[in-house]
Amino acid sequence: MNIKLTEKEAYAAMYAYLVSVYERTKSDDLGGLLGDMSTVQDGTTADPAVWHEWLRCVTQVKHGEVDTSLKIQTL
Repeated sequence: MNIKLTEKEAYAAMYAYLVSVYERTKSDDLGGLLGDMSTVQDGTTADPAVWHEWLRCVTQVKHGEVDTSLKIQTL
């Protein structure tokens, strides 16, 4: 499946995923992050730095700079 999303749609998908994880874990850290990530009435994020960080990460992905492979370190 090849789905193309805008930055805002991808952000909303990530937000929905994190909400689902929060609902299972009730993690305070994740709850705080979701609060910062929530959008306010004008459509911006509650913490404006979150959106800028998101765009930086999108740029890294577009440039192939993100490695999502599992890395297991042995002692």
